[in-house]
Amino acid sequence: MFQIMPGSNAKFPLPIAKDPDVGSNSLKDYKLSSNYVSAELVLNKALDREKQATVKLVLTGVDGGKPPKSGALNIIIKVMDINDNNPVFIQPLYKVKLKENVSAGTKVLSVFASDLDEGINSEIVYSFVDHGKKQNLFTIIPETGEIVVKGHIDFEENAAIELRVRARDRGNSPKILIEVVDENDNAPEIVMTPLLEIVKEDTKPGTAVALVTVSDKDGGKNGIVHCALKGLFPFKLETSYNNHYSLVVDGPLDRESVSLYNITITAADEGTPPLSSSTLITVHISDVNDNAPHFPAPVINAFLRENGQAGGLVTRVSADDSDTGENAALSYSLLDSSSSSVPITTLININSLSGEIFSLQSFNHEEMKRFQFQVMATDSGVPPLRSNATVNVFILDENDNSPVILPSYSEPGSFNSENIPYSAEAGYFVAKIRAVDADSGYNALLSYHLTEPKGTNLFRIGSSTGEIRTKRRMSDNDLKTHPLLITVSDNGEPSLSATMSMDVVVVESLDDIKTSFREVPVKEESFSDLNLYLLIAIVSVSVIFLLSLVGLIAAKCYRTDGSFSRYSAPVISTHPDGSWSFSKSTQQYDVCFSSDTIKSDVVVFPSTFPLPDAELISINEGDTFNRTQSLPSTTKVR
Repeated sequence: MFQIMPGSNAKFPLPIAKDPDVGSNSLKDYKLSSNYVSAELVLNKALDREKQATVKLVLTGVDGGKPPKSGALNIIIKVMDINDNNPVFIQPLYKVKLKENVSAGTKVLSVFASDLDEGINSEIVYSFVDHGKKQNLFTIIPETGEIVVKGHIDFEENAAIELRVRARDRGNSPKILIEVVDENDNAPEIVMTPLLEIVKEDTKPGTAVALVTVSDKDGGKNGIVHCALKGLFPFKLETSYNNHYSLVVDGPLDRESVSLYNITITAADEGTPPLSSSTLITVHISDVNDNAPHFPAPVINAFLRENGQAGGLVTRVSADDSDTGENAALSYSLLDSSSSSVPITTLININSLSGEIFSLQSFNHEEMKRFQFQVMATDSGVPPLRSNATVNVFILDENDNSPVILPSYSEPGSFNSENIPYSAEAGYFVAKIRAVDADSGYNALLSYHLTEPKGTNLFRIGSSTGEIRTKRRMSDNDLKTHPLLITVSDNGEPSLSATMSMDVVVVESLDDIKTSFREVPVKEESFSDLNLYLLIAIVSVSVIFLLSLVGLIAAKCYRTDGSFSRYSAPVISTHPDGSWSFSKSTQQYDVCFSSDTIKSDVVVFPSTFPLPDAELISINEGDTFNRTQSLPSTTKVR
């Protein structure tokens, strides 16, 4: 038996065959089965242990006799192994599916390579062919060829992974393809691209505000995304193309109602379970000049005391504008009233920025009780918008006029004297003092007071009527001539007054009482149109007075409770000496009458103008009326 190392031209000695015959019958030739060797066994070609580990030969020796004789020798050759074979993997390509996000240490697959060599020559160590960053994802066990997960498997980063494994003795490298199965582990991503930073409130529907792009790293249904708005807004999403949208205006915008919108856009995929994400976009609405200035009220009432200094503040007007910025910057100006005979700019002035209105002169309530004008507010928008408000300025009365005693007791150079009989009873009418006050309201409410000689108590005067009457019968101890001092005071603060004196002469009988007429010096003057108008007015007023008097008497007849009466007739003030006055408009009044109404002075206040401090005021030391509030004007009836 021979052990032959693989290789060619190797020589091996063989045993010698012996033949006892001689001559031609002796050993002539050697024959080797398969003809690999001659008598000297020579290796003609390389042996391959992996193909044939043992070679069996038969050596036959043949003699030259006839018939020839032969002998045989069995030769067994064992071929020794050398490392002449590379490891061979059982398959050139491995494919496997692996879910993403699997934990480290998860077995992926095992590769196997075989080596036709034997012994130490067949031992294989597995390793990866250098594959860069993928080396961090997997590891291979060198002895077994088992591949396990080492790092984080993410479908979105590597949907398919190719690995190559090799044996240590430079064998061929099989290709390993790992297909990663997607899991719905990525929420959609939203990218917002604003087109308009600020949207005007008059923007037309359909105007694009922003572009919206959505994407999802997952695959299949996990990567199909739907986008929508969350909430109700005057905006909508319009699809441009795959996963691209436009945020457009879908309704009217009003900055005064909503100045900004916080719009939430939500994107959701079709995975199981579905994942979603949202983003917030803030849309600012800018102002346009679509609101005119607005006054709190269409009519503004202001009150100004008379006799004030020029330049004093009358009132301040203010309008608001729902717009903002320049569109809400207001300026004020004056507009003349069409019914005013005096230019308003001669009476007042206005600060165009603040709306403060100042007087340009001092006002007199007795000359002007009220005037009216308009204020216009204009904004600074383009085009500008404006609105108007009417301002009524009431001139409040001040107690700046003293009472004036009317003729005949106030005639210049006259001596006031009245005669009464000695037999006069208590309450005998002596005289009636009349006075007027140019002021209004309580400043014109007059009261009469009487001063008699000390030690006497013969006369009294009605505090509101001015009637002088006797308080008792005459006595022999009374004086024949009684000088009286009458004071007329108004109700203002401080009170102003006027005084007059009168002598009351006591006579024996009525026959001795002679009526004396006071002569009033008359100046010669031409009869002018003014005198004619005055005469006509006096006659007209006298007629109206008579009619009013009849009405008052009728009202008194129908009065059953002796309290207040109401009427709505023109109120006339007249006097026996021809002086007169009447109200400018018909109003409803609260009137208080004394028992001798026809002879009494009545102060009348409009019932539609309530007065502040309600109280009862005494008239003629017994009659009362309800005081409610001071008025801009007062009418006196006599």
